[in-house]
Amino acid sequence: MNTTPIRFDDGAAYEHLMGRWTVQVGAPFLDWIGVPTGARWLDVGCGNGAFTDLLRRQAAPAAVQAIDPSAAQLAYARQRLPAGAPVHWLQGDAMQLPVRDASQDAAVMALVLFFVPEPARGLAEMRRAVRPGGTVAAYHWDILNGGFPLAAIGAELKRRSLPPTLPPSVQVSTREASEALWRAAGLQQVRSTAFTVERAFADFDDYWRSAASSNSVRAQFEALSPTELQAVRDGVRERLGAGAGPLRVSARANAVCGVNP
Repeated sequence: MNTTPIRFDDGAAYEHLMGRWTVQVGAPFLDWIGVPTGARWLDVGCGNGAFTDLLRRQAAPAAVQAIDPSAAQLAYARQRLPAGAPVHWLQGDAMQLPVRDASQDAAVMALVLFFVPEPARGLAEMRRAVRPGGTVAAYHWDILNGGFPLAAIGAELKRRSLPPTLPPSVQVSTREASEALWRAAGLQQVRSTAFTVERAFADFDDYWRSAASSNSVRAQFEALSPTELQAVRDGVRERLGAGAGPLRVSARANAVCGVNP
């Protein structure tokens, strides 16, 4: 298992790949957790603001505290939302959130939990920030069961003894582990589900370009010779059954939700 740290400091590159996937899962996720309009939200690990913007448009929040450790990601996020949006951007750590106790109605992590070095500590911080009766929820790729959007690339790299880079806390990404974590944190009415989504690409080259921008595979691609990289590319194309025309790729995310007692 390759657990080299994965950093996100390029908002535009993140948007090209993961930002678009984030929204596809985020829309049904917001419907599923069912937080009423006019709520105060905490968006932990907001990144380049893709989910934050969706939250603003779909959930009609009274206010959003959007937190991320990357100044570059926050800079990108600030410019994507319209003036007057009820969002306050903060640079901070998921394991030490810069918000008051019981100040939020809901706290969420969108594709973030498995990047938190100590997930239980990050979850405890989310619970601390949410009022009694409030919602604490997250969704994350089902990486260990092949749900990651770049699973075909990961499988091809692994076949060639080049294990893909995994998030440091990937073990919490399964439904069972997520539910267990939420219950251990003392949350109530814990439930989980899975969302399968599909994204259309103009062709295989479009998919490959978006994948090559990913921090999880870029370094490995750069370490390969042109011949080796072409072999990986050909193997991925075969795994996806990609021809000369449009390509559709599916991915699966697990979601978990609980109520703060």
